Amino acid sequence: MNKLEKASILFNQGFNCSQAVFSVFCEELGLNPEVALKISCGFGGGMCQGEICGAVTGAVMVLSLKYGQSKVEDKESKEKTYEIIKEFSERFKDDNRSIICKELLDFDLSKENARELARGKGLFTTICPKMIRDAVSILEEIL
Repeated sequence: MNKLEKASILFNQGFNCSQAVFSVFCEELGLNPEVALKISCGFGGGMCQGEICGAVTGAVMVLSLKYGQSKVEDKESKEKTYEIIKEFSERFKDDNRSIICKELLDFDLSKENARELARGKGLFTTICPKMIRDAVSILEEIL
């Protein structure tokens, strides 16, 4: 099973967009899948506020795990990580016009009862799967 299929299955099982993207790359980068699911949980739905798309934040975590800075003197890793994240974000925007969840959904998740309303409109099942596929596909090309 490839990463696109695995991410789709995880999302369909009830994990959020960020969890679906981040967790399918974590093991090959040395992170336990259960820990990855926990770390990425709060980033779904644009950090539960309709801000940066959870599929995008999942991808940013993957790129940071792969290329990120872990020593203060390693400025090169930090710059490389920033450049790769900028590349990812630009490519995602080219495909989807934005990296902001409420713009992608055309719905503001920060309002009261918004998640239930969005769920009722089928936004999570019609829009989010494409965001996950695009994030995983771009990541696979970059990595």
